[in-house]
Amino acid sequence: MLIVEAIILSVIAASTPLLLASAGELVVERSGVLNLGVEGMMIMGAACGFAGAFLTGSTFIGALTGIAAGMALSLVFAVLTLGLAVNQVAAGLALTILGIGLSGLIGAGFVGQKIVPAPHLSIPVVSDIPVIGKILFAQDGFVYFSVLLIVGIWWFLYRTRGGLILRAVGDSHTSAHALGYPVLKIRLLAVLFGGGCAGLAGAFLPLAYTPFFIPGMTAGRGWIALALVVFSSWLPGRLVAGAYLFGAVSILQLHAQALGLGIPSQLMTALPYLATVIVLVIISRARGGAGSVAPASLGTVFVPDR
Repeated sequence: MLIVEAIILSVIAASTPLLLASAGELVVERSGVLNLGVEGMMIMGAACGFAGAFLTGSTFIGALTGIAAGMALSLVFAVLTLGLAVNQVAAGLALTILGIGLSGLIGAGFVGQKIVPAPHLSIPVVSDIPVIGKILFAQDGFVYFSVLLIVGIWWFLYRTRGGLILRAVGDSHTSAHALGYPVLKIRLLAVLFGGGCAGLAGAFLPLAYTPFFIPGMTAGRGWIALALVVFSSWLPGRLVAGAYLFGAVSILQLHAQALGLGIPSQLMTALPYLATVIVLVIISRARGGAGSVAPASLGTVFVPDR
């Protein structure tokens, strides 16, 4: 039971940054914007989040710094794609390259430093219940916030007028503009929200997952987050299942290596990304009966009539 508990706790920790980043990107894509710069915003959040926590001694300030870094980088993307009508795919790829380079510059002075990781909630008696106690009642604040974030996004998208307008903009920005809705403003807010979530996801890595910063520590998690949005068919509920599925794959490959199963380590390391490709291929072939489809205006540049 202790081994099972340890594996589940590891899966939750590995899945949390994927869930945070993909949740923000889901809102962005629901508004009709395709931001491929999630990886860049995550690594910037990791570098700035660690710097903030190291300099102030506060995990909370570190998390806020990571959010601010992600939003700042997403603002650059918004200016290019919404203000200057630059191609979203090209701008997103450039954002990733910029984020990786800039994070290396910012984090260079903090490599090798350590901080106290984010504290875990501890409720007397309840958190001592075998297995479920630590899983449900002894996590750090990032884990609980990721769950609340998904619930909040679901409620906003499907139970509020603002969510209906956001989805309308993503499905047909021309019609939404004709009805008088500020398409560019709505998309700007969505892009900033997605950047904040990506920055927080990156900050989680040095603040809670590992108590130190190294360049490139996101290790492709931003690309997996992008794939998760497609995997979920742009639905928040499926996003949770997908994030924990891919988190489990990444953790189980480590346990398989520890058990010495004779499988090449290179193949096991590539397993999460191989699973991503396989899932995307399966979904693309079964798209006709997969339920929700991509927003109709996704990736399309909008220039309002002047």
